[in-house]
Parts: sequence; C-alpha cells; structure tokens
Amino acid sequence: MLRRMNTFSGQKLAAVVKELENFAPTSWAEKWDNVGLLIEPHREKQIKKILLTNDLTEPVVKEALEKEVELIISYHPPIFKPLTRITQSHWKERVVAACLANDIALYSPHTAWDKKSGGVNDWLSKAVNILSIRPLEPELGAPPGTGSGRYIETKMELSQVVESLQKRIKNSVHVALAVGHTPKTLIQSVGICAGSGASLLKGIQADLIITGEMSHHEVLEFTHNNTTVLLCNHSNSERGFLHEFCPILAKSLNEECLVFVSEEDEDPLVTVASDINKELSAFVDVYKQLDPA
Repeated sequence: MLRRMNTFSGQKLAAVVKELENFAPTSWAEKWDNVGLLIEPHREKQIKKILLTNDLTEPVVKEALEKEVELIISYHPPIFKPLTRITQSHWKERVVAACLANDIALYSPHTAWDKKSGGVNDWLSKAVNILSIRPLEPELGAPPGTGSGRYIETKMELSQVVESLQKRIKNSVHVALAVGHTPKTLIQSVGICAGSGASLLKGIQADLIITGEMSHHEVLEFTHNNTTVLLCNHSNSERGFLHEFCPILAKSLNEECLVFVSEEDEDPLVTVASDINKELSAFVDVYKQLDPA
C-alpha cells in the first residue's frame, strides 16, 4: 500500500535532476537527441510526486494533473523539433502549455537510458538466456557495458525466444522468418536495439534481431541475409523498463518522493491477435508443412 502523500517530504528539482544524471548522464545521449530538463517551472516547488511515462500524450498529462505530480519523466522527449509557437491547435503544444500552466517540470532521458548498463536495452535483453552480452557500439569514456544496442550469445530455439519475448513485453511479437529458419532453429547470436533499430543493426551478423519497428524493406534485407526479425512495436520494446527503474529512482531519492508509472501510457498500435499460444501453434503448423518429419 502506498504511503500517505503527507509522509513524502520531497526534494528540490535540482536534486532530483542530479540523481537522474548520476544514473545516466545526458552526455551519453546521441547528438541528434533532445534530452535532460526540458521544462523548468518558473515557481520552484518541492518535488513530491514523479510520474514515469514512455510518451507524454494528452491522456498522460490529464493523469499527471489529476494526481498532482510536480515532475514528469518522459522517456521520449515531447519537445524534439523546435517549437515555433505554443497554442491550443496541436496536441504537442497543448501538452507543453499544460506543464507550463501547472508548474510541472519535464525531464527526458531517451538514448542516455538506452546506452546505460542496466538500462533499456539490457532490460529488453533479459528476454534471452544470456551467455555473453556487449554493446554493439561501446560509449567511449563510459563504464564497461555502456553503449548503443546489445549483442548477445545464447542457445535457444527460435520458438523459445518468441515466447520469452512475448512474456517480457507483455504483448504480441511480430515474427519475420529468415529464409530457411523454422521455430526449431537454434539461435546462438542476437542483436538487440529497443525502439527503431534498423540503422544501428544494419550489417550485424546475427541469427536473430529484436527491435521495436522496421520498414518492410529493412525486414526483407535481414530475412534474406539469414537473420530472423522479431518486432515488438516501438514503445513496447521500451516501456517495461519504467517499472524496473521506478524503485531505483525512489531509492536514490531516499524514498522522499513518490515515484510511479503512468497508467495511461500505451503503444498507439494494438495487435489484435495477441494470444501467444495461438500464434505459436500457427507458427509450428507452418514449420510442419515445411518439414513434415
């Protein structure tokens, strides 16, 4: 049961930002990214409630207002391209306006959390039985294990990985079979990139790729180079990390802030056929037709 709100003394915004930077410095983020403290209220308030979300949508803002939070941590930066105006004509502008009007601070970590050892990509990697793991592109000057993407050595049948990934993201997995692969194919190497990973994973020699999304032609390129692709939908490959990070942040703030994950945040894409047992059954049926023995 959650403690009563008046038992949380809170911390100053600068102190919370310092702890977020200690967890994953924004200097690790990609140069094209827009991370860090994006909105700083003009009136300083003690940060007692912190809402974690993958995307800052209007339903999430409404939730933040109803729950009277002082800080929103949005994994994806809501302010990415420069805003030329803040009006009520576009949902992104309305989101920013609501934060400003209600003195809600906004912080975004994005690719800094991706690179962090123990961050988003490592969370996604736990869907696989890991024999060894390393970043695809190590971050120079950072602790070992920090960097973009992950390369994993494992020993699992493809159908086992599909089922494990389904449980990890708590959603459906889209399977693009490589030419010659079957559900019984032994997977020994896996390339992983949460979100949209085609550009980072391009050219990687692996039996399997796990990412959030790819274009049709990017998928074809992998499958014709003997690599099966598993797609989770973009934010489904990231969102689960928030639940793992929630107690980490609360502990780093000496339990002086209430930290919780949004109930309104969700991937905009919904896969109707989400029963993994039916999907795997269909998967196996295809395999039997290819190899009746």
